[in-house]
Amino acid sequence: MQKLMVCIKRVVDYNVRVRVKPDGTGVMLDGVKMSVNPFDEIALEEALRIKERVGNIEVVAVSIGVADTQQQLRTALAMGAFLALAKKENPDLIFLGKQAIDDDANQTGQMLAALWERPQATYASKVEINGDKVTVTREVDAGLETIEVDLPAVISVDLRLNEPRYVKLPDIMKAKKKPLDVTSMDALGVSVTQFLKTVKTEPPAQRQKGVFVKDVAELVDVLKKKGLI
Repeated sequence: MQKLMVCIKRVVDYNVRVRVKPDGTGVMLDGVKMSVNPFDEIALEEALRIKERVGNIEVVAVSIGVADTQQQLRTALAMGAFLALAKKENPDLIFLGKQAIDDDANQTGQMLAALWERPQATYASKVEINGDKVTVTREVDAGLETIEVDLPAVISVDLRLNEPRYVKLPDIMKAKKKPLDVTSMDALGVSVTQFLKTVKTEPPAQRQKGVFVKDVAELVDVLKKKGLI
């Protein structure tokens, strides 16, 4: 049986307007709706589709964070995944979103592949598993690029890979009763050291009010006055 692992991150729901704390120490999370990172949801959907298409595949979801992160893992369970850890499970393939919408860092997939010492394919818009290899179509600046990597591997997915399924209420209720495996960093032999420190959080600058122009000539005149052309 092949094993596919999907990394899930808990983020502020994309429909929520993010507000910065008055003291600038971060964003306001009290009472804010949290969800699975949309890119990670696409990654999970792809893993589940491969399982449905190929069969004899176990899909594993894993996350890290506070206890409330279980809410997002149960969403993954409702979609059809199981919970475990990468090092313990030694999966054939790890899926994750290309970036998280809270920081847009786009680095976890690359770092995971380096630490796990496995090949990687990023920005995937199409994935095909062929035996011990996987063919990935990537979205790059020049268009589309198709590469082949050996399994085990790490794949980060892009928006156009698929559209995640709608989770039905009965599946959500069933997921609430399923057990979750919880472990600590100490149990895994991992030492957590903070390398980055957030100095200050600021909201983006307020956009200037736009202006209406009658025609192209007036538009050109406005742009010249602003020194944009």
